[in-house]
Amino acid sequence: MRADRPARRHGFLPPRSAWLGAALLITGAPVAHAAVSAAPTATVERGRYLVQAGGCLTCHTAPQPGAVPLAGGRALKTAFGTFYSPNLTPDPATGLGGWTDADLGRALREGVAPDGSYYYPVFPYPAYTGLTDADVAAIAAYLRSLQPVRKVAPEHELPWYLSSRLAMFGWNLLNFTAGRFESDPSRDAAWNRGAYLVRHLGHCGECHTPRNLVGGLDRNRELAGNPAGPDGKEVPNITQDEKPGIGTWSVDEIVFLLEFGIMPDGDFAGSSMSAVIEDNTSKLTAADRLAIATYLKSLGPSRQAGPGKQRP
Repeated sequence: MRADRPARRHGFLPPRSAWLGAALLITGAPVAHAAVSAAPTATVERGRYLVQAGGCLTCHTAPQPGAVPLAGGRALKTAFGTFYSPNLTPDPATGLGGWTDADLGRALREGVAPDGSYYYPVFPYPAYTGLTDADVAAIAAYLRSLQPVRKVAPEHELPWYLSSRLAMFGWNLLNFTAGRFESDPSRDAAWNRGAYLVRHLGHCGECHTPRNLVGGLDRNRELAGNPAGPDGKEVPNITQDEKPGIGTWSVDEIVFLLEFGIMPDGDFAGSSMSAVIEDNTSKLTAADRLAIATYLKSLGPSRQAGPGKQRP
């Protein structure tokens, strides 16, 4: 979630992130007002961290100067139309006022709005489905703590065959399986934390995994790069393939990229990854960056059908 960089695109056909990108709730339906969060400060601060780690600022903040963070309105351009991110502040008419923890959990982890309608998978619920109950509750507490902002997101600009959200019922049958993250007892805590961040909260696969014809992730080539990522640009392979992946990178080099955006050759990460680093990975704890690097170094080599590139 960021304030002034190009948004990461997620989901419904080549989207993000890397857009990375907790809670891209593509809705905008009015709901009842909720009081400012009375949750303990520690829970609210934990939610703030998770919202940063989830990439929400980038997609839910309009690109105009002075835009209120998380008030929505950013255009997310995909091969299937242009989606506009909704308002995540607790405004009763245009935001998330009145949402319960259960409402947010169902949206994040099942892709279903409080009124029962389906979200478009430009909102990365296929990744967020792994979030824990505690993390959902903390995210909800933080979003309730925000100052309400009245702002209506523009209508999505979609082709006729996506004009009804019922189309997402079929998409989900083909491409989505709900389920919480389960730790691997054969791995250590750092690996499991990295798997949770990469697969779910950070939703790295939404941008770094190639997609099928209807925009579902190709699970057999997870993180092998996407030739048609945000804005139609290629997103690199981040598996341990030495070329075109990051198999030659050390754990420390991956950590350094996530914190400062500098690659082993001294060049800077570009395109949407720069926003991911600025808004997301640079704000993580050192332990979480190390966990991500640990997980990525454990992956076997994989590559997409095309030649791919190595540069994040």
